[in-house]
Amino acid sequence: MAKKGKKFQAAKAQVDRTTRYNVNEAIDLVKKISFEKFDASIELAMRLNIDPRKADQNLRGAIVLPHGTGKTRTVLVFAKGDKAKEAEAAGADYIGDDDMVEKVLKGWTDFDTVVATPDMMAVVGKLGRTLGPKGLMPNPKTGTVTMDVTKAVSEIKAGKVEYRTDKIGNIHAPVGKISFSAEQVRENIVAFYEQMMRIRPQTVKGVYVKNMSIASSMGPGIRIDTESVKKK
Repeated sequence: MAKKGKKFQAAKAQVDRTTRYNVNEAIDLVKKISFEKFDASIELAMRLNIDPRKADQNLRGAIVLPHGTGKTRTVLVFAKGDKAKEAEAAGADYIGDDDMVEKVLKGWTDFDTVVATPDMMAVVGKLGRTLGPKGLMPNPKTGTVTMDVTKAVSEIKAGKVEYRTDKIGNIHAPVGKISFSAEQVRENIVAFYEQMMRIRPQTVKGVYVKNMSIASSMGPGIRIDTESVKKK
C-alpha cells in the first residue's frame, strides 16, 4: 500500500488543485500521470447544482458515448419466446426467465447490465433486493425495460453508459481508457456534458455545473474548465 501511496502522491503533485484546466490539457495530464499497471479507466465526475430530493432534479438516464467506454459489458436479458431469440441474435451473454431469476436469487451475479421485457418485470421484481443496491435493476428511464431488446443489447455492447445523481448532486461516468486517443476521450466528455445540459431541470437557477473533473482509476482528480468543454 505504501508503494501505491507514493505513486499517488507523485501523481497528485503534478496537479494544481487551484486550477481549472482546459479540457484538452486535463486529458493530456490524466494520461501523463496515470501510474496504473493496467489500462485504467478515465472517470468523469460532475457536481451539479441540484437537489436530488426533488423529483424533477433526481437525474437518471443513459447515453451511448461516441467511442464507448473501452469495457465489454456482460448483458443478462430476461425475456421469453421471440424476444429471447432477438436478445441472443443481438449478442446478449445470458438469456432466461424464471430459471434465471432463481439462479440470481441463489447468488449468481456474473453480469454487468440487466435488460428485461415489460412482461417479465413481475418476475424480475423478486430480484429488487439483490439487484437494486448494485444499481442493476432494469428501469424504463435507462432503456433497460423495453420490448426492443435488440436495440437495448446493441447499445449496451456499443458503450452505453447509465448515470444517476447521488444524494448530494454528484454524477459519475466512465469516458474511456488511458489507451484511448485524447480526441476520443474529449468527444466522450463533450457528449456526456451536452447530455447533462439537455436534461437540466427547468427549476434549477444560477450555475448548473458547479464542478467538473476527470481521474484515472486510481489517480487524483483534475478539475476542468467547463467553458472549454463547450468549444471544439
